[in-house]
Amino acid sequence: MSKKRISADQDSSGDWLSKSLKRHGFIGVALSGGKNDKTCLAFVEYYPEHKKIFLSEIVDKIKTDENVSGDLVLHEQILHSRLKTEYVAYNVALTFPKCVECRLRCPGYEACKETEIRWMWDHYNLQATRGKPRKLFTPYTERCVEQYLSTEFDEPFHVQHALGANMAPLTARAHFINRRLKVKAIEVFPKLSLWRIGGALHIQKSHLKHHKHHFGGAESRTAILKELVRREIAFLYEQDVRLMVESGNAFDAFICALTAVLKFKGQCERPPKGFPTREGWIEIPKESIVW
Repeated sequence: MSKKRISADQDSSGDWLSKSLKRHGFIGVALSGGKNDKTCLAFVEYYPEHKKIFLSEIVDKIKTDENVSGDLVLHEQILHSRLKTEYVAYNVALTFPKCVECRLRCPGYEACKETEIRWMWDHYNLQATRGKPRKLFTPYTERCVEQYLSTEFDEPFHVQHALGANMAPLTARAHFINRRLKVKAIEVFPKLSLWRIGGALHIQKSHLKHHKHHFGGAESRTAILKELVRREIAFLYEQDVRLMVESGNAFDAFICALTAVLKFKGQCERPPKGFPTREGWIEIPKESIVW
């Protein structure tokens, strides 16, 4: 079945688009458990000459089938992308907390002098000067970036710890899959990416907050996608829009890929001054985005 692409004026002719145009590929990965079928991939193309972003394909319900694991299916889908892939963007942690990989003799993190642990202590103590309630960090489950995102925005963003109870299996799975790929990988927190992208487009905050809610989430995703199309930020196929409205994971995979495009265009923030250089980072779109 052929797909119909939709745009702001419903002009789907796309005559200007040809294979001869330079294009870049980006893959968004909304990862879920290896034993279910909720993992989704979004393949996005960016044409710098025309500054156009196209969602070329969404692959959903990636799962294990008899003797073929969902991990292998996912790996093969990414590896055999028809485009030169600039970035693969995951919605889960790609790096482990400092203490998990440290091989030094441990004095306990109260006395530790490693840069990452000292940063965590400085950040923890800073919250006291701001009059915010403090909960002592655990550097064997969380990273500096998770602490940073939980306190440095007007809207609180609580990223699950990389090795927290819910996230640890996904972090392990992402590490297993990504270690076999020879493509640059970045980490994305879809909720924060959407907040920044939606804010730049003046989308209602209620839609940005509720896009994953069981009740009202589909309506919010519909409104967000319509605005991206109306502004000609992204060109989408109708059946992909329907899938993203139905599936929050498919929507998140697209947001991950869209964030990867922004990273490629230099429209994501750098880590703050003094942030440990060896620590993992989550890509954050700028507040004012130049598409």
